[in-house]
Amino acid sequence: MVTLDVRPQLLEALSALRDRVAAARFPLPLDGAPRARANRDELLAQLDDYLVPRLREPDAPLLAVVGGSTGAGKSTLVNSLVGRRVSEAGVLRPTTRTPVLVCHPDDHHWFSGTRILPDLSRAWVPRQDPGASLTGDEPQTHEDGPTRVLRIETVETVPPGLALLDAPDIDSLIADNRSLAAELICAADIWVMVTTAARYADAIPWHLLRTAKEYDATLVTVLDRVPHQVVSEVSRQYGALLTKAGLGDVPRFTVPELPESAWGGGLLPATAVAPLRTWLVHHAQDPAARQHAMSRTAHGLLDSLKVRMPELAGAAAAQYAAALRLTAAVDSAYDGEYARVRGRLQAGAVLAGDALKRWRAYPLDCTAGELLDALVESLAALLLCAVTAADERIDDAWRREPAADAPSLADRDTSIESAEHRIGLAVRRWRRELEEYADEEVRGLDRSVAPDPEVVAALAATGLLGGRRGRSAGEGLAERIGAHGALRLRDRAGRLLADYLDRVMHAERERRLAPLDALEVQPDPQAELIAALSVLLKER
Repeated sequence: MVTLDVRPQLLEALSALRDRVAAARFPLPLDGAPRARANRDELLAQLDDYLVPRLREPDAPLLAVVGGSTGAGKSTLVNSLVGRRVSEAGVLRPTTRTPVLVCHPDDHHWFSGTRILPDLSRAWVPRQDPGASLTGDEPQTHEDGPTRVLRIETVETVPPGLALLDAPDIDSLIADNRSLAAELICAADIWVMVTTAARYADAIPWHLLRTAKEYDATLVTVLDRVPHQVVSEVSRQYGALLTKAGLGDVPRFTVPELPESAWGGGLLPATAVAPLRTWLVHHAQDPAARQHAMSRTAHGLLDSLKVRMPELAGAAAAQYAAALRLTAAVDSAYDGEYARVRGRLQAGAVLAGDALKRWRAYPLDCTAGELLDALVESLAALLLCAVTAADERIDDAWRREPAADAPSLADRDTSIESAEHRIGLAVRRWRRELEEYADEEVRGLDRSVAPDPEVVAALAATGLLGGRRGRSAGEGLAERIGAHGALRLRDRAGRLLADYLDRVMHAERERRLAPLDALEVQPDPQAELIAALSVLLKER
């Protein structure tokens, strides 16, 4: 008989693997991303709510989760197994809003804490008369929204070592109910799948059955509400479907349609659920059967990691590859525009348009301040044109990338006004520092012949930004502060301009990359997932 391996080394490896799974992110909308996110969430639920706590506490009661689609009679079945009403049942759907866990009073401590389902708060309901109306299964609320609640009932008629959990409908119209139902099933030692004579061929129950087979979980099926006239035929057809799906050896129980189940308000006769109850009690109380049920589900989940972890790692690798392509498009666009701006600066492209007119009018019809204003505006326009062109190239490249459809990437700031403001601010700061350099050069001259610092700054800017058209500005600057001073100022102003050009293009590149960086798509998850799996397999 296979037994559970509960060595500390295995638990440590499993905890490390769990942390790697939790750290994996799939934010980019690639084809496999929704499946990867669903697989990660399901795997986390199975690790947190079943495998890790089961290996740590092998003596905890067996948990049988009763799941199924709307109207399958899950709550009536649980109530009948217990022998009194513990879970609300009825014709209004979805009836099971808050899951109900039923256990023997001696076992309540196993479920009152956070050993399993730690994200659900516990609600303890006072014992009521069998015929009383149930209360307390409405979700509680607090300032952050609804609180998910697990209602716990302790009943003497449930044998020690066994707990039943009535889960919400797996096809509930309420998305939170569907998600919770899937999470609860992940916590089960035994999956009890309930369907009806009218819906046993529906897709949703079969999806759960195939999932249980995939994980080799300990599974029981209940064919509920079967009219006595067609019991043999429906049971035969259902058995044939199970056999075809490779589930022919799954224990199968049939519950007839009775007046007590018509409105979901009564309890079925004990004889109607006796075979199922006997099977559950046997697996809770017989050591060999209990060990087999636990081990099969646990080992099935561990074995499934051999396929599921590489799938997650592959999805993580695809995310990183897509992020690299998006980043490369940004880098290529800004590198290209950066080189083009440097070329245009060397060619004197800034001294054009209004700036060129001002230069030609200087000093008779234009002041040094007006010339500087025009040069600053022209430089800002050149940089804005480069940033706009880079963003357009990026947009064109990203349109061919499905990963760029992530909402956070589409919601970025695209206003020209914002870029114009940022660039204008940077260029004006460059001007102020240039004027400070000019003032330092002038202060070193004889006061009787010292020129206006603003004139020196205007001539230095014109010579730096004007190319061949601004050559005479360099000559005029040398006349005013000397050849050495002019050369020194031009070198300092040139380095300052290059520094500000780098700052502007780097800041705009980082602005464009910021939404992508915020997604934190890293290269590490793929290797970490595979490494964690390798360590776990070695420990097994």
